[in-house]
Formats: sequence, C-alpha cells, structure tokens
Amino acid sequence: MNSVNQWLQIITAKLQSLLVADSLWQLAILAVALLLAFILNRKWKQFLVARLGTTEQKGVSRFILRGSGYLIFPLLTLVIIYIGVSILHVYNITTPILNILIPLLLSLAAVRISVYSLRRTFSKTPALKTWEGFISTTIWCLVALHLLGWLPDILKSLDSAAVTLGDNRLSILSVLQFIVIAGIYFVVARWLANLIEQQAKNSHVISSSMQVGLTKFAKFFLYSIAIVIALNSVGIDLTTLTVFGGAIGVGLGFGLQRIASNFISGFILLFDRSIKPGDVISIGNRFGWVVALHARYIVVKDRDGVETLIPNENIITSEVTNWSYSDKHVRIKVPVQISYEDDVEMAMKVMLDACAVSSRVLSTPKPQVRLTQFADSGIELELRLWLDDPEQGVGSVKSDINLAIWKGFKDKNITIPYPQRDVHIIRD
Repeated sequence: MNSVNQWLQIITAKLQSLLVADSLWQLAILAVALLLAFILNRKWKQFLVARLGTTEQKGVSRFILRGSGYLIFPLLTLVIIYIGVSILHVYNITTPILNILIPLLLSLAAVRISVYSLRRTFSKTPALKTWEGFISTTIWCLVALHLLGWLPDILKSLDSAAVTLGDNRLSILSVLQFIVIAGIYFVVARWLANLIEQQAKNSHVISSSMQVGLTKFAKFFLYSIAIVIALNSVGIDLTTLTVFGGAIGVGLGFGLQRIASNFISGFILLFDRSIKPGDVISIGNRFGWVVALHARYIVVKDRDGVETLIPNENIITSEVTNWSYSDKHVRIKVPVQISYEDDVEMAMKVMLDACAVSSRVLSTPKPQVRLTQFADSGIELELRLWLDDPEQGVGSVKSDINLAIWKGFKDKNITIPYPQRDVHIIRD
C-alpha cells in the first residue's frame, strides 16, 4: 500500500509541475514544431522517392539518404523545440513540458535509426524482429528511468558490483557497456562487409573466386577490429590478454585441427581460383555445380536439387574433376552398335542428324561420328558432340539424342544387333 501511495505522489508531483501558467507557450511551441516537422518530413520523403525510387538499393549515399527519412521528423521537431526553449528562457519562462519531450524525441530518433540499420544490415527473419523489439524496449525503459530520476542510482549500483582482474576492474556496468558498444561496432562492420561484397559483385574486373575471398577477408578483418575497439572502449587493456590468448590459441590448435585446416584450405581455394562459384565438378561419386564457397566448406548442388556440403580440406587433398576449370566446353560421347549387314554411312548420317533435336548441342566444334571398332556382335560407332552448359546436366541431352537415333534407325531399317555367340558342338 505504501508503494502505491509513493507512485501516486510521484505522478501527482509531475503533473503539478506541468500545470503552470506558462504551459500555453510550451504547447504552442510544441504545436508549431510538430506542424513544421510534419510538413518538412513529407516534402523530404517525396524528394527521396523522386531521387532514389521505391526499391531498396545498397550504397553509402543511399543508406544515408534513406536513413534521413527516418530521422527528419524527430530531429526537426527537436531543433524547433530547442529554439523555442531558448526563447522562453530569455523571458524566464520555465519549460517542464518541453524538457520531458526532448529525451522522448531523442529516444524516438535512436529507435528509428537502430531499426533501420538492423533491417539494412541483416536479412528479415523472426530473430531480427525480436531484436528490434528488444532494442526499442530497452531504449524506452532507459528514457523512463531517466525521467523518473532513477537512472543514475541504477548505474551506480551496477558499477559497484565489480571484480578486479590484474589491472582491470570488471563490473556489471562495464560488461553491459561492452555488449552495447560491441553490438554497435558489429552492426557497422557487418554493413561495411555487405557493402564491400556488393561492390565486388558489381565489379567486372574481379573474378568470382576473388570476390568471395575479398568478402571473407573483409568480414574477418572488420569483425576483429570491432571487437578490439569495443574492448578498448570499456577500458580493457589488451596486453593483459596476451598470455590468456596464447593459451587459448594452443588449445584451439590441438582441439580444432580439422576446423583450422578447413578454414585455411578455404582461403587457398579462394586465392588459387581452382574452384569458383558456378564451376561443374566431380568429386568421388558426387557430380554438380558449385553454388557457394564458405570458410569451412563448399556447397555443391546436383541435378536432383540436393546440396552437398563438402569440407574444404577434402577438395584440397582429393582428386577433383573440374569440368569448367578453364573452359566450359564439354565433349559428350554417345556409343551405338549396328549390324554388319547395315549401311554404315547411312547410320553415321542418322546419328549426326539426331543432334538437331537438342538446342544445347554446339555447332562449333561440330558433332562428329567415328567408327571405333569391329566388334564381335556388330560395328561400333560413336557420336561425339559438345556442350557449353554442363551445369544443366548431360543426361537429358543423351536421352534425347538416343531417342532420335532409335527413330532414325527404324526409318532407315538399321538394326542394333543382339550379342552373338557361336557354339560349336564336338561329337566323339
């Protein structure tokens, strides 16, 4: 009951401080600020749509201009209120209402820019929505504590709960500061890495493998810098972590040998350009095209739509057939056997004409038919043709051509012989 009375007393005191004779001036300034900010915000958004369009695109200038659309309303309102407060102070008029609105507008701007930065940096997922709600709630709670006058005491209590590690003093407040600062730097690093990746993809000079390598190196470098800056920002001396980091490094070296090997192998693949996104490869009994290169594995997708994750170390240490290493042209062989009684030249012509059923067969180099062997059961012919899109598979082309050859042989009365054996019976 006492706590309820205390809350009522606090709320009553706040309302009495607002109900002063000069409140009309404050409300007038607030109305003017909201009206002007609304008009200018609308004009600015129309300018952004005319300048940038409605589709989201990446880039520093576009990021800044799009972000200004989220900040223009609270910041303009804040500027006008600041001007009004300065004028009222000249005439010794108190501004309790406007003093409350200033942190609220700052909080609104912080929430909007935080949500905008997260949406432009990360893909839209349920986890992202959860983080947006958590950040917004945290900011508004801090503002509420500030308005109630409780924030300094809470920060002091969090800072008092601390332990000393060598020359460093570690408190709950410093840990929370590190988390917040590291989160901000991480978002900035992630946005810069995405920007570098986008610029690399748009470049016509950098190869696909170098694009992936540059992106991975940029992410690793920027994340490392973000952590180092965050540690320095909360006053942690990095030299005291040298021994501890060395011990962790030795432990990781023994315990995570395969992971480290895959990581290093991934960089080797990126920089020697032996495997690139889009290449058609065969490794073991797996055949498919490379979809993506990652720090620990590559993704190979086959014709069935199955994506196989192959560790980078396996690619380095195993024999890999790259069907499109220097040239995407691939030769396909279609063997056929005909009877000894049939016209060989007619059969060869039918096989060449069968190539016309598939638009994927290249005219240069042109298809050819070779007589390869006089076998036991018949004459062996082989159709040789070329494709330049092996990632689309070769089974469908072979099937179409075999069907066309079968129909052509039927029309020309060319037979495909059964296996023949002569049996000699020796009588005693």
